[in-house]
Amino acid sequence: FFKKQKQEKGIGFGRCYISGVAGSFYDRLFPDKSLHFVHSSSSLHWLSQVPPALESNATPAALNKGKIYISKSSPQCVLDAYSLQFQNNFLIFLKSRAAEMVAGGRMVLSLMGRRSIDPTTEESCYQWELLAQALMSLVTERLIEEEKLDSFNAPYYAPCPEELKMAIQKEGSFIIDRLGHFEIDWDGGVEELTNTTLLPLSRGQRVAKTVRAVVESMFELHFGKAMMDLLFARYAEMVDDYLSKNRAKYINLVISIIKKDN
Repeated sequence: FFKKQKQEKGIGFGRCYISGVAGSFYDRLFPDKSLHFVHSSSSLHWLSQVPPALESNATPAALNKGKIYISKSSPQCVLDAYSLQFQNNFLIFLKSRAAEMVAGGRMVLSLMGRRSIDPTTEESCYQWELLAQALMSLVTERLIEEEKLDSFNAPYYAPCPEELKMAIQKEGSFIIDRLGHFEIDWDGGVEELTNTTLLPLSRGQRVAKTVRAVVESMFELHFGKAMMDLLFARYAEMVDDYLSKNRAKYINLVISIIKKDN
């Protein structure tokens, strides 16, 4: 990337330095007071871990039975565990970046979220609901053990604006400049052709391809590689059926915050 930029821009390339930094963004990454601008895109909805309350040896594996994320049928303790894990993670993120940024520096964050304070709203969790249904269909056919499904919970949380505000105010190093959202069609709102047949993929197939690219590695680790093709084929069918009857949008929250002088 760096060489390509120099070739395209020549001597006018300017002072631009490319580097990769090892570590988690839920920790310190850069020296004190070294950053003027920070941008995080499509990252902060991923938690550092599954909420510990859902993995405790003292917690029944079937606490969130048949589900892999928050659902309408999830007990309140599951909702609370996810919310708490997000708050803890986001506070650490803010504290780490606050130490690394100069006074007056700006941070723009974009992440998956929801508009409602209700974490079970379809706009924030129904894609996971359909994935759980696809997995359950494999359980019914005895292709996956039911215990495998019951013991999996996604390390993901789609917050609402109020949760972002609460964490930012609690941490205390930043001033909120702007907070808004935009909608994204589940299938991206575009037509795509397969490379081999030149026939258009269905909307469900496009969604399944996108979701698979993101989650397959952790699904494969837990459920096994052999089931992945069948799982996402089932998922594509269920998404097609759902989209034939409903409008489905992802909600992307965008927030701009400024580092205080003190």
